[in-house]
Amino acid sequence: MIRYALVCAQAHPFEAWFSSSADFDAQAERGLVECPLCASREVRKQIMAPAVAGTRNAQPPAPPAELAARQKMFMEALGELRRHVETHFENVGDRFAREARDIHEGVSENRGIYGEATAEEVRALREDGIAVAPLPPAAAPRPKTQIN
Repeated sequence: MIRYALVCAQAHPFEAWFSSSADFDAQAERGLVECPLCASREVRKQIMAPAVAGTRNAQPPAPPAELAARQKMFMEALGELRRHVETHFENVGDRFAREARDIHEGVSENRGIYGEATAEEVRALREDGIAVAPLPPAAAPRPKTQIN
């Protein structure tokens, strides 16, 4: 995995992980890399110093307990947000883009919705001033521990 320092056309810096340089290039070309602040898809790599691995087979140091606790709290908050949306908002499935536009234009009742949309549909909604945001991912199921 490669961590890239990225910057969008609005000069917002952010980082993202990719499996390879070619993976970044392919995703950027398809419009899948976007700024988390302004949703710009005009993103480029920033100059950064390479991380050079040592010659020893030493394990990287474990993250400090404070960092781990913050990460856990953040992930729990994202899970709570997702559960709230799934409980209180209407799942409109693949009709999301059409329904969001209808709500924005006053054709449908104003209510919270969630569903699925293509990257092109999301881009068109944002270009038309319709606020949309990705739903936090569902927590990955924990692997079962087998005790012998």
